[in-house]
Amino acid sequence: MSSVAPLQGLVLTGGQSRRMGDDKAGLSFSGNTLLDRAVALLASVVPVVRVSVAEKQLHEPGRSQYSLIKDEFQDMGPAAGILSAHLSAPAVAWLVIACDMPLLDKPLLEALIDGRDSQSAATAWLTEASEAPEPLCAIYEPATLAAFLREVQAGGNPSPRAWLQGANTRLLPLPRPGLLDGANTREEFKSLTARLKTQSGA
Repeated sequence: MSSVAPLQGLVLTGGQSRRMGDDKAGLSFSGNTLLDRAVALLASVVPVVRVSVAEKQLHEPGRSQYSLIKDEFQDMGPAAGILSAHLSAPAVAWLVIACDMPLLDKPLLEALIDGRDSQSAATAWLTEASEAPEPLCAIYEPATLAAFLREVQAGGNPSPRAWLQGANTRLLPLPRPGLLDGANTREEFKSLTARLKTQSGA
């Protein structure tokens, strides 16, 4: 019987936030940045949390307080952070989240961990809109990351969603619609944080 790889957390923050116009990781809600909230959320369910950054973000104050993993790949989107985390710890399974999902909560992460199948390539939520795996709130097992890395290095598609669709991914039904909505623009951020404020009673 194969052993289960230890699980660590990874917050993706290395994007350029072109559509937002500002660094999404630094956006604030209720006194905390989205990055601070994401790190605290992961730390509540896994023992180790790392933050994925582009090289130019290494000394940015909001990020440098955390344990960082520098992207080792260029122009690859989220795969750059995910695969760089794998290179830093090849035997680890990674619970990956994007920093810009303000409705993501601890019960959803606990349900993802409870639903983890370490013998599958990954465990991910099935998104209601596209009926495809959500790659930015998922658990990636070491073997699938090694295979994904080989595929990308050979010139293959660097899309984590496409990889999860083609792999033996365990898909879980999302408990409630909208929990994984991301904030890519100012308008989306305002809408999502208004929903979060209503839900929390703040």
